[in-house]
Amino acid sequence: MSGENELTLRAGLKALSLELTDAQVRSLLDYQDLIGKWTKVYNLTAVRDPAEMLKHHLLDSLAAVAPLQKHLVSSGLLSREQGQARLLDVGSGAGLPGVVFAICCPTLSVTCVDTVGKKAAFIKQAALSLGLPNLTGLHARVETITEPFDVICSRAFASLADFTAWSAKALALGGVWMALKGKHPADELAMLPVGVSVFHVEQLVVPGLDADRCVVWLKPLS
Repeated sequence: MSGENELTLRAGLKALSLELTDAQVRSLLDYQDLIGKWTKVYNLTAVRDPAEMLKHHLLDSLAAVAPLQKHLVSSGLLSREQGQARLLDVGSGAGLPGVVFAICCPTLSVTCVDTVGKKAAFIKQAALSLGLPNLTGLHARVETITEPFDVICSRAFASLADFTAWSAKALALGGVWMALKGKHPADELAMLPVGVSVFHVEQLVVPGLDADRCVVWLKPLS
């Protein structure tokens, strides 16, 4: 099964025009295996079949890597001299998409925060097992975080209004929110507070998954 998963993963990466090293591909597969092992005890995810996990978790998160990299490059965050660019994954759960971002973007510092202690512990274990010095697991409520992050992302976490309100204190000057959504969230966009602006809604295509996906990019109004 692992051989089939690798072939499917590599085909998906090709479809997404993502060029990863063999070590990064292996890390993604090892990460999926780790989710499977922990889920047996801690119920990290409802998806347990490896083939379904690959599509609904790995490839679904990988579809957002290129848009993230494009933003980091256009914002000059990857080339700045003073430390790494910082990303906060809110309500990270099993680390989706945060761990995937950490694997694919080794120069990006990723913190995955969750209110469930076992899920934060899983992220810490994943960082150790996969050898990811740029990955941190944090057990906390996002409202309590005040250190600045350049990108704050979420995947199926909360409404856009709640997501931006709860994490506002953690957004760095010039930072942005990156919300991974299914269908275009027109109703949620209409409910955004006055101080938050949507500057791009980007449609995603997930290889092997017949479902609507998009990234909603937001920023505070200056």
